[in-house]
Amino acid sequence: MKIKIVFTSAILAAVMFACNSEKKADVVAVDSLGTEATYTADTAASLIRWEGNMGGKFVYKHFGTLKISEGTFTAKGLQITGGSFTANLKSINPTDSNYTEKTPRVGLIGHLGGADFFAVDSFPTATFVIKSVNGNSATGDLTLRGKTNSETVTDIVVDTTAGVKATGKLVFNRQKYGVAYKAAKDLLLSDDITLDIALVGKK
Repeated sequence: MKIKIVFTSAILAAVMFACNSEKKADVVAVDSLGTEATYTADTAASLIRWEGNMGGKFVYKHFGTLKISEGTFTAKGLQITGGSFTANLKSINPTDSNYTEKTPRVGLIGHLGGADFFAVDSFPTATFVIKSVNGNSATGDLTLRGKTNSETVTDIVVDTTAGVKATGKLVFNRQKYGVAYKAAKDLLLSDDITLDIALVGKK
């Protein structure tokens, strides 16, 4: 009987010790993230996923990626406090499969980069600069085709499980920036373009 009691007590003590150790580790981890730090975007790992929808009777979407040419962000704990990034519009890369011989993928690249849309020869980059932060949203200035408007990045998440990564969603109305197809077909395009932004930081 005594042996059983001693054995049970030893197990209980071990469990309590383990729980206390986990709590201390958690506190240290949170405290270590509590100071504000600025990170430079790793341009090889950071990326923007874009998406635009076609309306009308047959609904489909085009989507793809954009490279980030430079960027920084400041975080305190798991909260974004500031930052900016620049997207390279000449890196437009459609990754959907809505193409045919008559409407090839390369045709869309040329179309999106042309004067009707992003005019990449004249405006090769787009920038976003954070002006204020409210919870997991950040409002700032988006500059595209030489026009600047206030936009909001929502659903911001700072992930520190493997390095530091900040993600968020920006939806903007292309008409505000003169991104419009000068033809009746423009009526079939959704005005909203969605950007899913992923900035991988390095100190």
